[in-house]
Amino acid sequence: MPSLLWFRRDLRLSDLPALSAAADQDGDVLACFVLDPRLEASSGARRLQFLGDCLRHLHAELDGRLLVTRGRPEERIPLIAKEVDASAVHVSADFSPFGERRDERVQQALDGVPLVPTGSPYLVSPGRVTKDDDSPYRVFTPFFRRWREHGWRQPAQTGPQSAQWIDPSGLAAAAAKLADIPDPKVPPCFAAGEEAALHQWRQFIDAGLDDYADQRDLPGADGTSHLSVHLKFGTIHPRTMVDGLDLHHASHVAYLRQLAFRDFYAAVLHHWPDSAWRNWNRDYDAIETDTDDAAERLFDAWKAGRTGFPFVDAGMRQLSETGFMPNRVRMITASFLVKDLHLPWQWGARWFMEQLVDADIANNQHGWQWCAGTGTDAAPYFRVFNPTAQGQKFDPTGAYVRRWVPELADVADAHLKSGPRPPGYPEPIVDHGEERAEALRRYHALGARSTAAPAPRKP
Repeated sequence: MPSLLWFRRDLRLSDLPALSAAADQDGDVLACFVLDPRLEASSGARRLQFLGDCLRHLHAELDGRLLVTRGRPEERIPLIAKEVDASAVHVSADFSPFGERRDERVQQALDGVPLVPTGSPYLVSPGRVTKDDDSPYRVFTPFFRRWREHGWRQPAQTGPQSAQWIDPSGLAAAAAKLADIPDPKVPPCFAAGEEAALHQWRQFIDAGLDDYADQRDLPGADGTSHLSVHLKFGTIHPRTMVDGLDLHHASHVAYLRQLAFRDFYAAVLHHWPDSAWRNWNRDYDAIETDTDDAAERLFDAWKAGRTGFPFVDAGMRQLSETGFMPNRVRMITASFLVKDLHLPWQWGARWFMEQLVDADIANNQHGWQWCAGTGTDAAPYFRVFNPTAQGQKFDPTGAYVRRWVPELADVADAHLKSGPRPPGYPEPIVDHGEERAEALRRYHALGARSTAAPAPRKP
């Protein structure tokens, strides 16, 4: 009997266990993607452009046999499955709170046709790496050790020829409800699709991986792999990447550690789904934050890259212009919003989710909570990054600032620790020394903080 392969965060054909499972049904396979209006509405134009470009590449790899439809998945998937008399609907497992709720609704609506999850976007799926008593980890370092001991599968041997693909043009119009692939006509900042992802990975192996540990925190050197967007959309699987690592090389292990953080934060969100928008450590719910009109004005200046702090402004302008920001800069801009401007971390997290092409709910929210001191394994509350000192440390030549803040292109000291400010560039919107002291006052006002974790949800 035919089967239905429903693509989500796995827009590739190689190393795709769900494809292998669908093809093992000894029948033809219909490939489909459902444009969910809720996700379209929450995605910025750049993210939609990247999604659309990935779908076009996948459509071409399947010789035009990718069904793209629009609607609520719990309505569209059962109709399509019924139209082709599918024996099962195959997917890569989604562990996000939104994805789990969606899949529960789809399974209920399938009326007996199984929804079969095989594989996931992670090296080790959430819930599999636990302590000896089966409780989830709250600290990354012991998680990382156990995660490496657990290990992961080899890449799945799949590709375009792994299945006999059903031509969707033969489906009834009401069931197929064909939709145009999104194309907001935004100039792409990243090459999309599986081939581009594999090319980017090979290029990084050749020219950047061996120096990753030394270069990753230097945005002027552009030492990151720029593969986060491909991991987000599943145009490459981390298994494929790990298969090319030398785990006796320090820089390769440093890169593996970042992939482990991705799995760790996915596991945290899986066990504590409320942490998507609420403090993981509820002791911090009582912290004083600013939300008045003056706070909104500071927030607007932060979003626009007009804070008067060059390293912060460079990061925010890069985000605005490209939909990307290196991780070190994300940490500095986030710390500035939370501890210099005293704004709720959720404001910044929401802005990043809107702007980042690689926006991932687990990585984004728990990265923000790390900076705010409210999450698992969080930065101590008394760690307040000095944005000027951080700029001098990680952008010592000022190359990054000069690239993204043109007002400072010809200034001798791009971080403005000394010397006059050029015309047109704003004065600092706050005094860092004063706001650091204020941040510490607010954290101290909470009194003793519990180190006990909130109870994880029951499996």
